[in-house]
Amino acid sequence: MGAMFRSEEMALCQLFIQPEAAYLSVSELGETGTVQFRDLNADVNSFQRKFVNEVRRCDEMERKLRYIEAEVKKDNVPTQDHLLELPRAPNPREIIDLEAHLDKTENDILELSQNAVSLKSNFVELTELRHVLEKTQVFFTEEEVNDSITRALINEETAVQAAGARGRLEFVAGVINRERVPAFERMLWRISRGNVFLRQAELDKPLEDPNTGNEIYKTVFVAFFQGEQLKSRIKKVCNGFHASLYPCPNSSKERQDMVEGVRTRLEDLNLVLNQTQDHRQRVLHNVAKELPNWSIMVRKMKAIYHTLNLFNMDVSKKCLIGECWVPVGDLTIVQNCLTEGSRLCGSSIPSFLNVIHSDEDPPTFNRTNKFTRGFQTLIDAYGVASYREANPALYTIITFPFLFAVMFGDAGHGFILTLFAIYMVVCEKSLTAKRIDNEIWNIFFGGRYIILLMGFFSIYTGMIYNDIFSKSTNIFGSSWQNPYNWEQLHAAETYELAPAETFQKSPYPLGLDPAWQMAENKIIFLNSYKMKLSIILGVVHMIFGVCCSNINFFHHKKYASIILEFLPQLLFLSLLFFYMVFLIVIKWVLYSATNDGANGAEGDLLTGSRCAPSVLITFINMMLRQSSSDLDPRCSPTMFKGQDTVELIFILGALLCIPVMLLGKPMLILFNRRRKSKSYPVVSNGVPSQDIELQPGGVPSPSGGGDHGGGHHSMENEAFSEIMIHQGIHTIEYVLSTVSHTASYLRLWALSLAHAQLSEVLWEMVLQMGLKAEPGNYVTAVILFFAFGAWSLFTVAILIMMEGLSAFLHTLRLHWVEFMSKFYTGDGYIFQPFCFKTIFDAEDAEE
Repeated sequence: MGAMFRSEEMALCQLFIQPEAAYLSVSELGETGTVQFRDLNADVNSFQRKFVNEVRRCDEMERKLRYIEAEVKKDNVPTQDHLLELPRAPNPREIIDLEAHLDKTENDILELSQNAVSLKSNFVELTELRHVLEKTQVFFTEEEVNDSITRALINEETAVQAAGARGRLEFVAGVINRERVPAFERMLWRISRGNVFLRQAELDKPLEDPNTGNEIYKTVFVAFFQGEQLKSRIKKVCNGFHASLYPCPNSSKERQDMVEGVRTRLEDLNLVLNQTQDHRQRVLHNVAKELPNWSIMVRKMKAIYHTLNLFNMDVSKKCLIGECWVPVGDLTIVQNCLTEGSRLCGSSIPSFLNVIHSDEDPPTFNRTNKFTRGFQTLIDAYGVASYREANPALYTIITFPFLFAVMFGDAGHGFILTLFAIYMVVCEKSLTAKRIDNEIWNIFFGGRYIILLMGFFSIYTGMIYNDIFSKSTNIFGSSWQNPYNWEQLHAAETYELAPAETFQKSPYPLGLDPAWQMAENKIIFLNSYKMKLSIILGVVHMIFGVCCSNINFFHHKKYASIILEFLPQLLFLSLLFFYMVFLIVIKWVLYSATNDGANGAEGDLLTGSRCAPSVLITFINMMLRQSSSDLDPRCSPTMFKGQDTVELIFILGALLCIPVMLLGKPMLILFNRRRKSKSYPVVSNGVPSQDIELQPGGVPSPSGGGDHGGGHHSMENEAFSEIMIHQGIHTIEYVLSTVSHTASYLRLWALSLAHAQLSEVLWEMVLQMGLKAEPGNYVTAVILFFAFGAWSLFTVAILIMMEGLSAFLHTLRLHWVEFMSKFYTGDGYIFQPFCFKTIFDAEDAEE
């Protein structure tokens, strides 16, 4: 039961594990996620630790897995993204087999990739050669254009006749990237001074790059020239522009024969490529089935060896020693993990743990479930609770959605909020499996139970305010009756319903009477009602926060703080501001419209509504010790007999609480120091007497023990001046904050009124345009359709999302500042156990 009110009790343990059982024992601990290891080798370089070679092996296996995964994704082979059950870490014997299997798989895929690249390169070269032979055919033949014959630059006859002649026309044929053609053409013009004739033809289909798989558009070209010197220059330019040159015979028959041979080789090569691709697909499909398991196992192995690097080796090198924080309730689980690790490795020497004492503050661990996790996250966002400090998350489960609903009080809007939360709660398994990466969605989904309770409470406060989309319901019948007849109703535009005559003395059973919806003084009434309600809720909430400090005092056995801190704080807050709440309630009870002197009885005016004093003016007069001078002489200046005496006593009591808060604790510390100095006046080695405490049996020992007081750090060893400064700041802050924090709760009234008025304006300015349209035609239906659409859009976007976010942030501030500051320090650090699931979730979030 105590774990609900504060973090769980932690123990610092030493683990003594046999080297052969260390890997399996840590693996078992990683599956349970119950221990947080401490680094016992903080002064050792990361490259000098014992298991650094094993970590490197895991890094190498991760590199191989990344290469295999890249190849699988490259071929669009489907893989199983989310495993239903994560595989366990392999034992040391299986690690060797896994490493060999990964190495063989990598080599196979690498060999297949290299063969595929080589075959594709040959295929691309043959394809380019085929295009060169086919596209350049027209450059060597005569063709008829517009009734004129264009002769070929080179034909078979001239080639034979000019075989030995000087200055014969030669050519170079090849393929170049299409985007390089203009620059290539300019360069040829410059090096030859216009003595090169370039013919080109674009390829219809792009070619595939063998290395990257990207599509490349190329152009076939033939450059005609004369002279060997110019030929060498042209080839250098072709090399510079990465153009591929191919042999092209002068004879048409030779070209035709070469084309046939190239086509035959392409067919054979295409068949080999298809077979190679099929084999590659089979290999990758087999690998894809095991790839997620391999990845999980390697990541677990790496995490285990990183954890083992935190251990110390015993002097005799017969066991590994580790230290870890463990929840006391999980000590049995940790011992079972150690026993299971020894059993799996077949070790005859058992591993064990030993609980040790430490002066270090333990980490904070609050055990949560899927319902309480969101509320605990809200508290941890402010600051992690100190060890064994009172946990506000337990109370926040109710107070947070309730205060939100006070500002968001509309049953219709709360119903929409509830529907959204119910969808996330009902479909949480499928939505979790999808692993949506949208950050905003993940925030909503993580707080789905918070949103669900906020929706439920908003429906409740909407019923109390009788507000559903800015309209009221009349379920039980109004408690106000109409005293006017038909003629009177037509005689005037507005009517006054006097409470003494028209109210039936029986209030509306649930919430606000629907008659207020039509009242002109509705805003005035709701202002007073919600303002007083916010003050009542705020003062009660703050008093509850002060009372929660007792949980810390009793647990840490600081009974003096109960008298010197808790009681003065509670009395100061109660004597002033809870008294104001008492005035609000007693004003509601004592003053009534039926005693307003309407019947002529002068004495009845003493308790009539006209004599009801202002609570704020009464409170100010109480603090200034003045009396109101603008009251009716027939009205009593006080609400009850002896009010002035009670207020004087309350003010004096509140003022007396200030010196107690300021001087009580410092004086107690000073008294204890003097008492200790008298009891132990002589101390050897110059150690101050106040730093000595007795162990059982009367043996003195240095008091170096850390304070596990959940952030309530001991001031015993501080200078008295420092103690007074600290206590003075704390006292001034509390006294002044009681005023500012009480006023801060008025945001409950302000946001509630703003939400209701904005909802009413949206109804009248948008939806009512469609409702007031003249009925009886199709245009009216269209107007109503668009009016309802606009009203729905603005309702969701403005009133629910924007106003809901505003109310959420204001509620968060009321809890962090006004409530938790009364008892919560939040100086701790979170318990981060060694858990495989947590490690994987963090790595996936970073990706």
